[in-house]
Amino acid sequence: MNTEKITARRLSLEEVTKLSMKDRLFISADTAQLKLPDCYVPAFLTKSGEDFEGGSITARTVFQEEVSCLPDDENDAGVYLADENGSVTIEVLQSAGVVLDLALFVPGGDKGALTALYAAARQAFGADTVQIWRQGLKEVPDVKVDIFEEQIPRGRKGTDNPKRDRRAFDTYPTRADFIEFSAGWKPVIEIHRPIVDDTPTI
Repeated sequence: MNTEKITARRLSLEEVTKLSMKDRLFISADTAQLKLPDCYVPAFLTKSGEDFEGGSITARTVFQEEVSCLPDDENDAGVYLADENGSVTIEVLQSAGVVLDLALFVPGGDKGALTALYAAARQAFGADTVQIWRQGLKEVPDVKVDIFEEQIPRGRKGTDNPKRDRRAFDTYPTRADFIEFSAGWKPVIEIHRPIVDDTPTI
């Protein structure tokens, strides 16, 4: 088990409520997934600290496990923040690497292209290092589309011409599954029709 010693301080519930989802915390690694009571793991709040009620908070570890904590409970392992002037030293579990959940589009997608892709990854990082744990292939329809995001009408005053913004064009409809649309907007997909200039030429 690879750990690193971190100087930290324990946070009270009041201090936790002042934190955001971007603040890096440390919670006990004695979770349902890890079961390591003697060390801690990096985590982030699942929502702004001020939104938690009842003395309990929920954090998501860097290993994507959600854990409930009671910062003010003396019997709880506690919530910690890295602090050079902190009064305690905690053992923090380190990451061995990442599982890359990558939506990679391979034109043609034949076996030769995939074999070349995997070979390049192994050559870059080492044949015994890069391991394929799962492979899921999905065919992509060869249809060019325009992808827009359209503002969702609010209240009773709807409009026949909602505001629209084009995000992508001349791409495949499956691409819309991987575009992060703005809050309050919805995706709209239309078959792409090239503009034909019928102006007579001399």
